[in-house]
Amino acid sequence: MKKRKIGMALSLVLAAGTLLGACGKSDTSKEPAKGGEKKFSVAMVTDVGGVDDKSFNQSAWEGLQKFGKDNGLTKGKGGYDYLQSKSDADYSTNLNTLARQDFDLVYGIGFLMQAAVEEIAKQQKDSHFAIIDAEVKQPNVASVLFKEQEAAFLAGVAAALQTKSNHIGFIGGMEIPVIERFESGFLAGVKAAKPEVKVDVQYSGAFDKAELGQNIASKMYSSGADVIFHAAGGTGNGLFKEATDRKAKDPSKEIWAIGVDRDQADMGPDVVLTSALKRVDVAVQDLSKKAMDGNFPGGESILYGLAEDGVGVAPINSKASNKDAIEASIKEWIEKIKSGAVKVPGTRDELKNFSAK
Repeated sequence: MKKRKIGMALSLVLAAGTLLGACGKSDTSKEPAKGGEKKFSVAMVTDVGGVDDKSFNQSAWEGLQKFGKDNGLTKGKGGYDYLQSKSDADYSTNLNTLARQDFDLVYGIGFLMQAAVEEIAKQQKDSHFAIIDAEVKQPNVASVLFKEQEAAFLAGVAAALQTKSNHIGFIGGMEIPVIERFESGFLAGVKAAKPEVKVDVQYSGAFDKAELGQNIASKMYSSGADVIFHAAGGTGNGLFKEATDRKAKDPSKEIWAIGVDRDQADMGPDVVLTSALKRVDVAVQDLSKKAMDGNFPGGESILYGLAEDGVGVAPINSKASNKDAIEASIKEWIEKIKSGAVKVPGTRDELKNFSAK
């Protein structure tokens, strides 16, 4: 499949607009707006993490809400909306429901929805779909991918420069390519900044089990880790609870957590060092604008990395003892990555041969 990179920093000045006619759909049950015009409509289906997971799904919904409000849409049928999946059995049903409700663009949020998006896209050939974090090779599907490894690399640099114990942790959700990119990039960043640091890696096997995240974090902190990065969706919420609880018991103790996808500083102002940003909100707004303007990239894959401002890192916590050194180092690495001088590994195999020199 031909892949296309967005060649410039994303501009999010989303002008109000409409899409004329019925967009070629056979279902004409939706009443047109005054003047015979039909407003563009867009919706999304969450994975099991839910729309308020404080992470991936929430970021997507925030982007969709902003797009809707910027373009004069209202929440609900004919505007912008979402359906929440309680289990993977809901994916196909929810996608099909939104397509039948005549939404112009329907997002499947997350790698876990790949099979469902492909299934429904084949059935609803007159509808437009988008899949986040996976590729579906159908002419009516746009695939949105990220260079998560680049954001995770910067998080790894921050963790390595902040740790006092030279012991760090990584908590992953499910062992899928997306999370492998986070893991590989993070380990590469730690290695580049401070090779002697030990990193514990453990997977929870779920994206919606905060209790598992807290249990893993507890064991890691107890074994000596003082910084833990999670790429586990709602499971990662348990990391923040564990870090916050420990900090409350002993405020002098060095306890740090690193968030993912969105700036998760609100999950623990005293313990969140930074977050590896994956701008799902930016991608959702950008692609929705293209579709609204009649430029839906069906059958293509769009890749967002540091160069496209699609990933990044949140501000370093002002309470971090090494804040200035971390910020200076991150700035240098960003330039190296953007220039192509450093290629961040996205798989464990690539990590084996990684050298930042």
